[in-house]
Amino acid sequence: MSEKRNIKSLIEKESPNLNNILDVEDVNSFNTIVEELRDTWTKKQVFRTETEARISVLQDAKYPNRAAKYWQCVREQNVFLENLMSLSFEARRNDAKIKWLEKKIDTETDDYKLECYQIDLDEKTYSKANMELVARDRMREIKMWSMLKKEFDDGSFDTKNVNTHQLESYHQIMKNKAQTLTSGSSQPEVFNVLGQLQTIERTKKERGLLNDDSRQREALPGQQVFGMHPEQSKK
Repeated sequence: MSEKRNIKSLIEKESPNLNNILDVEDVNSFNTIVEELRDTWTKKQVFRTETEARISVLQDAKYPNRAAKYWQCVREQNVFLENLMSLSFEARRNDAKIKWLEKKIDTETDDYKLECYQIDLDEKTYSKANMELVARDRMREIKMWSMLKKEFDDGSFDTKNVNTHQLESYHQIMKNKAQTLTSGSSQPEVFNVLGQLQTIERTKKERGLLNDDSRQREALPGQQVFGMHPEQSKK
């Protein structure tokens, strides 16, 4: 059984055909770096690294506590699970097409059709290697989100119902957004952020979760004026 995701033989096999689209000098250059190209193809980044997951995806302003981060990990992991399953079905179709093409090549007598079948087979074989590469990295990211879920799950929040944490998490998120509003922020942006923030704090107060009025005043942006002034719009 050939090694999965090893395309060196595929590159070498296709190399002579590059004469159809490249100059002889370029083909020779290509042939001298086949091993390097195999290495590049094998180790190229496909999906996010752990660093990107922690800093770009699970950034503190958008996911301000462990619960918010945990539930975003759930969403991310599920996306990769669904995509991996879809890729599995696609790979099965691709394998079936490879078997069909191999049978057609064994029995075909027309030279033109035979050549077309062979081209299709080479393409499907390359696609198979690509799918295996993508599948490996999807599985890597699925395992990464599993590791992050365990890290954030410290037993302090509900891991069965996503709705449980959201009032508190959204409160922190909206306070973070309110702090970024400036006099240049658009009216719809200000209206949306402050509207959600006030609604959250009213809801928490009604439920007895926000009894200290001073905390409420601190959460709101105070005397700062947001949006463009009427006189600014005339300039």
